[in-house]
Amino acid sequence: MATLSERLRAFLGSPRGKRLIEQGQHQLAKPENQQKARKLLDKLRGGRTRGR
Repeated sequence: MATLSERLRAFLGSPRGKRLIEQGQHQLAKPENQQKARKLLDKLRGGRTRGR
């Protein structure tokens, strides 16, 4: 049985996975989404939010 990382790698190499990556990159190009992503990463890391 394939490990999770192998299955993920196979998915990301598929046409559907590549489309998903492209959509994500397009969304992250927007400043408001970059700010949301930073806040989420700060929260997950247990750090302080930026701008304070």
